[in-house]
Amino acid sequence: MPFIPDKDQIAHTGLPGLDEVLAGGLAAGHVYLLEGSPGTGKTTIALRFILEGARLGERGLYIVLSETEQELRETAASHGWTIDANTQIFEAVPPESLLDEEQQQTLLYSSELELGETIRSIFAAFEKINADRVVLDSLSEIRLLAQNSLRYRRQLLAIKHYFARRKTTVLLLDDLTSDSNDKTVHSVAHGVIQLEDVPTNYGGGRRRLRVPKFRGRSFRLGYHDYAIRTGGVAVFPRLVAAEHRTRFDRSQISSGLAELDALLGGGVEKGSSMLVLGPAGAGKSTFAIQFLANAVQRGEKAAMFVFDEELGLLFDRMKKLGVDLERMQADGSLIIQQVDAAEMSPGEFSWLVRSLVDSIQAKTVLVDSLNGYAAAMPDERALILHVHELLQYLNRQGANTFLTVAQHGIVGAMTAPVDITYLADTVILLRYFEAQGHLRRAVSVIKKRMGGHEKTIREFSITENGLSLGDPITRFEGILRGYPSGEAPSAI
Repeated sequence: MPFIPDKDQIAHTGLPGLDEVLAGGLAAGHVYLLEGSPGTGKTTIALRFILEGARLGERGLYIVLSETEQELRETAASHGWTIDANTQIFEAVPPESLLDEEQQQTLLYSSELELGETIRSIFAAFEKINADRVVLDSLSEIRLLAQNSLRYRRQLLAIKHYFARRKTTVLLLDDLTSDSNDKTVHSVAHGVIQLEDVPTNYGGGRRRLRVPKFRGRSFRLGYHDYAIRTGGVAVFPRLVAAEHRTRFDRSQISSGLAELDALLGGGVEKGSSMLVLGPAGAGKSTFAIQFLANAVQRGEKAAMFVFDEELGLLFDRMKKLGVDLERMQADGSLIIQQVDAAEMSPGEFSWLVRSLVDSIQAKTVLVDSLNGYAAAMPDERALILHVHELLQYLNRQGANTFLTVAQHGIVGAMTAPVDITYLADTVILLRYFEAQGHLRRAVSVIKKRMGGHEKTIREFSITENGLSLGDPITRFEGILRGYPSGEAPSAI
């Protein structure tokens, strides 16, 4: 069984999401490696780590080798941070004599002198304040001065043992500009955090991190999305639904329409998910919002995440159907979030849904639509895994989740950009069909895991009075093909 230190032996990073990935934070008194290419946020994370220690009353030492103290203070200021007296910044630069050509040694390489002087100056700066936390930024300079892997490893071991005897928590930064294949530090460090900048064909790109090594501790494996913003780095731990489970009553809830409830066999069960499939304009959002509006009417909280439609248009459109989403938002019963798929990573979206649902205890969640979500994740397999974990999490909180997916095509055979019908507990299918020279719409339930449901197809309409369903269509065949035959039903 792995050794887990006491709470007072954990050095919190100051980033709640990263601490969650690390099962609480870094084990105090050890040396850790934070590596990533330039621009991935290493300095921002390291600064937050040092300032968090200062907030807790610990002394911090930030050693800079590749930038100046002024640049570091400017980085802190850009996030609104103040470096107080508990934190010292030390510029580890070689003595001026070593930079003077007239005093260069001829029997020894200048790099050997520079490396020794640099390490001694670092230790001297530490001993002046006896810091609890140390950041060394960055190892690339030491690697270049060492010139070969053997000297580099010996210097790293010397640094490790020096700080280990003083029970100091050390964060080593490596920008991977010298040799990204050199794993010397990985074997020396107690734990490794890797930062990656993943380019995308369109949008703001995607940043993610992972922890490939953490001695003596359990931690969350896999990749975790993160974002660099004013105020620091926000880490979004990968959602694991199995860690979250609550007890609740799985009674049925109503849509507010008797005909729709009848089609669903009485309604839908609490803690279940529903997928509404259909072509563009068929009424997918209207069906899902029908459940959302009825939940608000029952006095429950709801959350809606809109990928495709502009909120102003959505408010005006639904108000004409008798559903005032803007009023629901104003009185706090509904949270509506516009999501830009090009700017938000899938991990951040899952974190956003989770945080909003937890903050207001929402029992109805609508994602409109998964087409926009899929645009942020070209890898369909990864998308399905993200949706699976999100649905499982929400269902285990007793929340009802409604998802919409637009299929390609209008009538006849249609395809969806991603098939998640097997994940949803209930699947509603919307179709256009032509009859007597008019384009009409039909709805059917093709799947319901819990309880029975009607096997019929009902025609529906959307008017200024809202959504209305007719009786089951019995003398008409081929509706799902789009070109039915038989006696046409009277329009509702």
